[in-house]
Formats: sequence, structure tokens, C-alpha cells
Amino acid sequence: MSNFETRIPYDQLGLEGSVPAGSSWNVYGRDDQLGSVGLLTPERVLSGVALVSKGAVFSLNWSLDLPNPALFGRRNMQHTINFDSSGTDDMYEGFFPQCSSQWDSLSHIRHPVHGFYQGFQEHDITGLPGTRLGIENWATRGIVGRFVLADLARFRQAVGRPIQPGYPDPITVAEIDACLARQKSKLNIGDILLLRFGWIQWYESVDSATREQMATDDQFAACGLSRSEETARWIWNKGVAAVAGDNPALEVQPFDSTDADGFLHYRLIPMLGTAIGEMFALDALAADCEEDGRYEGMFVSAPLNKLGGSGSTANALALK
Repeated sequence: MSNFETRIPYDQLGLEGSVPAGSSWNVYGRDDQLGSVGLLTPERVLSGVALVSKGAVFSLNWSLDLPNPALFGRRNMQHTINFDSSGTDDMYEGFFPQCSSQWDSLSHIRHPVHGFYQGFQEHDITGLPGTRLGIENWATRGIVGRFVLADLARFRQAVGRPIQPGYPDPITVAEIDACLARQKSKLNIGDILLLRFGWIQWYESVDSATREQMATDDQFAACGLSRSEETARWIWNKGVAAVAGDNPALEVQPFDSTDADGFLHYRLIPMLGTAIGEMFALDALAADCEEDGRYEGMFVSAPLNKLGGSGSTANALALK
């Protein structure tokens, strides 16, 4: 059985030797396919609902046509409008659900030593009945709870060290703590943590040559979370149900996916079962939070219900 209430400190994970050190597999139960999303208990959902007071709704979904050109070898979809006697239908070709605002499912990343989350291997990821760790595990329950926004872009601006979105500018967990303290924000177990780096705002301002260069180079530079183990330790010990940023990979780029220590995704997804979101559109929400001084609210997301899916469009809303 999964246990989503037990909080074992990061440095004690796997010490008994039955699972890799630094893995949460025994904490949530060896039959678990939800990872951190399982922390969204009914009580924690209600804690988010209780924060809706002014009826403001913010879409966290960037245009499906952006970034353009697409990044990481993905492609922008081709949209055809088909007409018939009663109206229209859409047809999408070359649709990459992780091309724009997205979730990474637990089947998205394989650790180079330990395999997928819970030790599953490539033959377990089939997309057929019985497949493991697909996005359908989150889609069939939804991702709903209390969000906390850390507006790191405004925080770094305020302390005189603006984030450089187009450079490998790492943001440490100490800076997240300082940002939350400045906002007077409290992060609880089971919260959805939204991190605004200011990358989308920057991307929308750059020229086509810069966009083309990023699309042709998987190792392009971008701001993001520090890749240190300290980051994984902090995320686990805080007990967040999900963490999403407005940058391409959540972590700082370029990263080194050939090195187990060179890619934060390896620690977060296969080892800890952390739900990760990328390229969430957070600018309008952040502006409202700055205006009313309230950086929390209700978060709702309905990932695509696709058996075996490696990820999904975000389909996310924030309500205040």
C-alpha cells in the first residue's frame, strides 16, 4: 500500500538497502505509480478550494504554437480546420504534448543506473494495457490542490541581481526560501509550487534568430534550478505535490544527461517520483499576486488521459 503521509528525510531514503539511496520507492509503496501527486489528499484539495475568494481565474497554459520553433527536437504541430455541412473539425498532425506548457509523466525519464521510477525498465513502458507510469495515472484523478507561487524573477530584481533568462543562471533553494520569506508565503506539505523565472516573458521579447538558435541546439542556455543534490533534498523535504516553472526544463541549462549527477531530472522523476511541469505561463498570475500580496490559491490541472503517455499539455488553471 502507498503511504503518502510518512515523511522520511531525504538523507535517510534507501538506507535500508532494498531500494537505491535517494529513492522514495519504499515510502510511497512499491506498487505506486502516482509519485508526489498522491500527496493531494481530499483534505489538501479542500485547502486549495478554501483560498478562492475573489473569483479570479488565471490560465497557466502558454500558446500551443510556442515556443516556435519547437525545442529539444520536438516539432510544432500542424493544424488543419476541416469543414463540412454542419461546421468544422480540427486535425492536429505532428502533435507533441510536451512542446509547450507541459507535465513530465513518471515514464518520461529513465535514470542511467536505476531505471524508471520504482525500478521499471524500458520493456514496462509499452503504451498498451498494463503499461507503467503513464500520464493516465494522473489524468484519471486530476491534479488539484493549493498552489504557492514563488516569483523568483521579481525577487532577484528586488535584491539587485536580476535573473538572466538566456544564460545558465542557477537559482538555489536558499533563494527560493528567501523569495518565499519576502512574500510572506508558507509552503505546506502537499502544495503545488510554481516558480516564475521570467523565461517566457524573455522568450516572447527575443528575435527570430535567437529562437532559431535555441531550436537547433539541445544544449542552449537557460536559467533554472540549480542541479545540486541540495535542490532535490529541499524539494523532497518540503513535500511538494508538484513543482512547475516557466522555463524549458525547470533546471538550469545546459545539462548533461550522460551523467547521473548532471541532470536534476534524474533525481526528481525516477528517484523521487516528483511531478514536474515546464513552460507554465505564470506572468499574469504573478502580476496579480504582486498587486494583492497573496501568492497562494487553488490549482487545477487535467492532464491528457492517454494510456502510457510520457507527458501532457498542462491544462492548468490557478484560482484566487
